[in-house]
Amino acid sequence: MSLAADNHDRIRVRGARENNLKNIDVDIPKRRLTVFTGVSGSGKSSLVFGTVAAESQRMINETYSAFLQGLMPTLARPDVDVLEGVTTAIIVDQERMGANSRSTVGTATDANAMLRIVFSRLGQPRIGPPQAYAFNVPSISGAGAVTMEKGGREVKERRSFTVTGGMCPRCEGMGRVNDIDLAQLYDSSKSLAEGALTIPGYTADGWGVRIFTGSGFLDADKPIRDYSKKELDDFLHHEPTKIKIGDINMTYEGLVPKVQKAFLSKDREAMQPHIRAFVDRAVTFTVCPECDGTRLNVGARSSRIGGVNIADACAMQISDLAQWVRTIDEPSVAPLLSALQRSLDSFVEIGLGYLSLDRPSGTLSGGEAQRTKMIRHLGSSLTDVTYVFDEPTIGLHPHDIQSMNRLLLQLRDKGNTVLVVEHKPETIAIADHIVDLGPRAGTAGGTVCFEGTVDGLRGSGTLTGAHLDDRHVLKHAVRSRSGVLEIRDAHTHNLRHVDVDIPTGVLTVITGVAGSGKSSLIHGSIAGRDGVVSVDQTAIRGSRRSNPATYTALLEPIRKAFAKANGVKPALFSANSEGACPNCNGSGMIVTDLGMMASVTTTCEVCDGRRFDASVLEYKLAGRDISEVLAMSVDEALEYFSTGESRTPSAQAILERLTDVGLGYIRLGQPLNTLSGGERQRLKLATHMAEQGGVYILDEPTTGLHLADVEQLLGLLDRLVDSGKSVIVIEHHQAVMAHADWIIDIGPGAGHDGGHVVFEGTPADLVSARSTLTGDYLARYIDAP
Repeated sequence: MSLAADNHDRIRVRGARENNLKNIDVDIPKRRLTVFTGVSGSGKSSLVFGTVAAESQRMINETYSAFLQGLMPTLARPDVDVLEGVTTAIIVDQERMGANSRSTVGTATDANAMLRIVFSRLGQPRIGPPQAYAFNVPSISGAGAVTMEKGGREVKERRSFTVTGGMCPRCEGMGRVNDIDLAQLYDSSKSLAEGALTIPGYTADGWGVRIFTGSGFLDADKPIRDYSKKELDDFLHHEPTKIKIGDINMTYEGLVPKVQKAFLSKDREAMQPHIRAFVDRAVTFTVCPECDGTRLNVGARSSRIGGVNIADACAMQISDLAQWVRTIDEPSVAPLLSALQRSLDSFVEIGLGYLSLDRPSGTLSGGEAQRTKMIRHLGSSLTDVTYVFDEPTIGLHPHDIQSMNRLLLQLRDKGNTVLVVEHKPETIAIADHIVDLGPRAGTAGGTVCFEGTVDGLRGSGTLTGAHLDDRHVLKHAVRSRSGVLEIRDAHTHNLRHVDVDIPTGVLTVITGVAGSGKSSLIHGSIAGRDGVVSVDQTAIRGSRRSNPATYTALLEPIRKAFAKANGVKPALFSANSEGACPNCNGSGMIVTDLGMMASVTTTCEVCDGRRFDASVLEYKLAGRDISEVLAMSVDEALEYFSTGESRTPSAQAILERLTDVGLGYIRLGQPLNTLSGGERQRLKLATHMAEQGGVYILDEPTTGLHLADVEQLLGLLDRLVDSGKSVIVIEHHQAVMAHADWIIDIGPGAGHDGGHVVFEGTPADLVSARSTLTGDYLARYIDAP
């Protein structure tokens, strides 16, 4: 018997206009694997994440009570006319896991929680409940009198309490302790009046120093090395104390706590370069001598199961830990052991068996973080759920992509709808249905170019279809090295005392399966040397107020050019400073908070979304005001700042770098939070290209790149090498491998099965030898006999 419910076999999208989508209509089949393709910035994420997934989450939130909705983040309704047939969406994106230093792979996946219970039940000696094995719970005790009402009378009783935690008291569960090098804070041969303090911002006549000289605790004219023991203690470690300097009330405290609050409590990556350099000089981080980096106190480390304590278990490679858990035969905790076993086996199945549970979650790459988030969904019994993945093959060797494909198909075969945003042809090939967006990026994209099967895509004439079967050939001739960068006895993480020479003056590609030790080798041994520019995978955080012009420092020469042409201050031409529209404070939008309901965002009616005060827009440069310049694309701006009255060489240089990385279509004032992951990666690459250095390290630069854009990236790499640079690329993409002058393959496996150099030579030698996994897959890629 056919029911009306059987007709709801599609997610119907009508009139989607989120970001650059141009009023598109799409039908997405349910219980199928649908892959969304198109160049970076074509609108894939806007359709999948910004429309379908966002509306699903918003609808789920609306099922909660008004009180709960008031406590939850409010989600605006996507800009779409009709969205029907939506099911519960589970989003597995590329966002890095929280970089909180207390978060590890184990705590992020609940594996630690289960392991703690196992040790609290079976560990010998017994030391207490599960929290006694938790490095985030301190041991505390207390006693005192409590007053309570009993029988209408007030009674005092003495009470005591004890909490047994596992936290190491020395490092407070961090595993590392920091020491401040006092020699980097001051010159002891000088007095405060002579400028003894060498901390950025602490000038002899500034308030940072005046609070010390006017405190009454210290002699401003006495060299610091001549201070008495009490004076030195007052100078370095004095508790916060109220003092008066002239008519001003101030708080005096020692230099060390002042530096800790001012510098150590802030995100290092957000600091200005000179501040970051000071922190790197002044602060040394060492492994905690008391817990040896395990984060756990003596009690937690003393309790063992079969000679293994919980610190040993968390330090094991997860594939080894899974084997160890299998050896525990204890019926009293059998259900718990079974659940822990499933969780650990999921790590191995998803290609993360080389991690350990004590690995800080902030050190995981985007691809590793995404796969770690998948762990909790693999064994789920839920069906008819929509799983949404953002490039799940990022950071994966071609060998590992096959495993990822199997997992996606397993999720589909359980009766779920799987939506994948992807560029890799290996994953596009397994799709049941394909939606190709384009034809280009930004304003030139946002339309549906093709819907159908993989075979249909090949013959569709779209950019994706035309490049789907691209195969780069090996170079006929490779460049000759000009020298070498020596690496000796590299033993970071899983590296096995590696000795290797990286050739200079050529394009070197470092390959190997995920977790083999590629990044450990390069970032641990080469990055940080003089003249080395490293472009890693750390994400760009973007808000509505930040845009390509501000991020690349392009706005600075633009503001100065406008100021010079009009005889006014440069600050007027910043929407975040004096030139901001007073009504919207330079955001261009007015946000109305409606409590538990979604906020309403409307264009500012005073500046009409242009963000600037009307008086600022009267100032022109070559006939354009500042808002018109920020509305230009990079290509338009490059032409504008290259010739005539508006010619600005410093702006032209930045714009040329943006064009080099394929971002000619983005607008200068486009908010960073509207850029795709691939666009942000290339924006970061463009800014680092401005740095002076002889060696460039690029960590997976093909991340987020469409097949058609890889060719442009290879051209950029060639230009860098031909200009005299040495380029080292950590990469899985076979097109980049085939284009290399020299390949260093790390392996043979991941974790403790890797860490060796298994091949050094040209791509042609790698293919002919076929002695490694990389060589085998590269040979297949170029269709070698």
